[in-house]
Amino acid sequence: MNTNYIYNGPIALETRCAGPDDGEVVVLLHGFPECWNTWKAQIPALAEAGYRVFAPNMRGYGQSSKPSDVADYHVDELIKDVDAIRRYAGVEKIHLVGHDWGAMVAWWFALNKPEQLASLTILNVPHPTVFLNTLKRKPLQILKSWYVFYFQLPYLPELTVPFGNYFIFRNVLKRTSNQGSYTAEDIQTLVDHWKIPGTMRAQINYYRSAMRSQPVPPHGNTVHTPTRILWGENDLALTVDMAHNSVSMLTEGELITYPDATHWLAHDKPEEVSLRILEHIRNHPASKH
Repeated sequence: MNTNYIYNGPIALETRCAGPDDGEVVVLLHGFPECWNTWKAQIPALAEAGYRVFAPNMRGYGQSSKPSDVADYHVDELIKDVDAIRRYAGVEKIHLVGHDWGAMVAWWFALNKPEQLASLTILNVPHPTVFLNTLKRKPLQILKSWYVFYFQLPYLPELTVPFGNYFIFRNVLKRTSNQGSYTAEDIQTLVDHWKIPGTMRAQINYYRSAMRSQPVPPHGNTVHTPTRILWGENDLALTVDMAHNSVSMLTEGELITYPDATHWLAHDKPEEVSLRILEHIRNHPASKH
């Protein structure tokens, strides 16, 4: 595995790369408040299976660029970063995998650029329309998403989160994942990333941007890309009924749930996640699309 910088105009994406140059391309998008290390088990598994893997630190994370405007974190901008990786790889179609915010970007990419996808794999985030409809109809989901509203406050979130060596983030990850899913090394990697200047504001700006506009998919809400949703049922932030409702937004898709896993599925069940991603992308090779 090596680290390259891939550019979308002025935006530099610090990206871990692995696998053969002639392999089909798999792009792995991490979520909040993590980094590329979410995929530490999947990168070698996919590379050893012959795939060319790209796992960026998304804009605002790690050593990737951290633009200052909230508008720079709109999903329409974030999918341009994914397309920059596709163009860098020199391929027409990619396999896209996302978790948490990375999954939201992956959903939006599928709704906007379906012609550039061979397959889509989603971990523990519902289809965007399903999420918005659930927020409107179910008070329980609003309570579960309280932090989204806290992040709308100016300045305060990025000032308070670093207290106690990022105790809030460390405690949330420990409390909401299965015991032992995060190693001490995993946590230290994340703390090192969080300490990079500008990171806290950039991460929180994802949520600020999301609340300021609700974009409409240009081709409707249905995802036509072959999609596999993997979902840990013990997700304290997102209810499992949203996973089931998301399947209704797919023309070709399936849901696999895990009653003994949490929101942090790639950490809870790394081998299972690798297996299910590989199985899905092998069933939908880019060459057949």
